[in-house]
Amino acid sequence: MLELITRAQEGDDEAFLELFQTYENDLYRMAYVYVKNQEDALDVVQETAYKAFKNIGTLREPRYLKTWLLKIAISCATDLLRKNKKVVHLNPDYAEWVGKESGDVPLTITIQQILETLDEHEKSIVFMKYYQDYTFKEIADVKEMPLGSVKTMLYRALEKLRVQVKGADLI
Repeated sequence: MLELITRAQEGDDEAFLELFQTYENDLYRMAYVYVKNQEDALDVVQETAYKAFKNIGTLREPRYLKTWLLKIAISCATDLLRKNKKVVHLNPDYAEWVGKESGDVPLTITIQQILETLDEHEKSIVFMKYYQDYTFKEIADVKEMPLGSVKTMLYRALEKLRVQVKGADLI
């Protein structure tokens, strides 16, 4: 992996493409959490690829390539949201899971409404922790936040979800 990164930093297009493809799905999922739209998420991934390719030489720590790419993706997604003034919605993992087996439309709507109580930072932290299996330290690095703040934000988000679930009589 380090060899590929070195080659990419030296201008090897194929090495960069191979590296980028390794993380492309993670970048897409993170983008989708923010923009809640397939086309926009694909645009974010494309913009991330462009910016990463253009700036791969600025990557100081090759072992943090994924973190670096995720920061770029989050920045691109946030820029797109600001530009389009869109609202952040449900993350795709929930959309695929909710209501599939039971076909219970009211339950689907209720869970979507509950998830909408989280702001974009809370959603992304919950997504990174429970769907991407990031450690608190990795989340803090990606979000450029103190470790304690990440933990606090996650626990507050989970508490919000608990309160909403109890209020909706889902448990």
